[in-house]
Amino acid sequence: MATISPYLTFAGNCEEAFNFYRSVFGGDFPYVGRFKDMPSEQPIPESEGDKIMHISLPISKETTLMGSDSSEAFGHATVMGNNFSISINAENEDEAKRLFDGLSEGGNVTMALNKTFWGALFGMFTDKFGIQWMVNYDYEQKH
Repeated sequence: MATISPYLTFAGNCEEAFNFYRSVFGGDFPYVGRFKDMPSEQPIPESEGDKIMHISLPISKETTLMGSDSSEAFGHATVMGNNFSISINAENEDEAKRLFDGLSEGGNVTMALNKTFWGALFGMFTDKFGIQWMVNYDYEQKH
C-alpha cells in the first residue's frame, strides 16, 4: 500500500524552515540535496545553487515531511497558499503507474512519470480538482 506525505515548497527559505521543524519534531534529515549538486542540462544560476532541491524529515514511522525551494529561475515561482503537494510513495512500479494515470486523468501533467537521476520513477501533476500531486517509486526500497 502506498504512503502519502506532505510536500512543501518554499521561496528560498526551505533550509531555515526545515531546521525549525527539526527543532520541534526532532530527528535527522536522511537526505539534503541542493540544486548545485543535481545534474542539469542548463547551468544553475549561482544565486540558486545552495537552495534546497529536496529535503526530508521523518516525523513518524508512517509520515515524512518533505520540501524544496523553488524560484522563477527554475520556471516556477512559489505562491504562498499554493505551495504544497501530496506526495505518494508507491510500493512498486505498477502501483506508481496506476496511481499516476488514475489521479492525473482529466488534470494537467507537469512532469511525466519517468525514471530519474535519483533512482526513482517520478512524476507530477495537478488533478482535475486543482490539487497538486507527486508520485514516486524508489527502485531501491530502503527498509
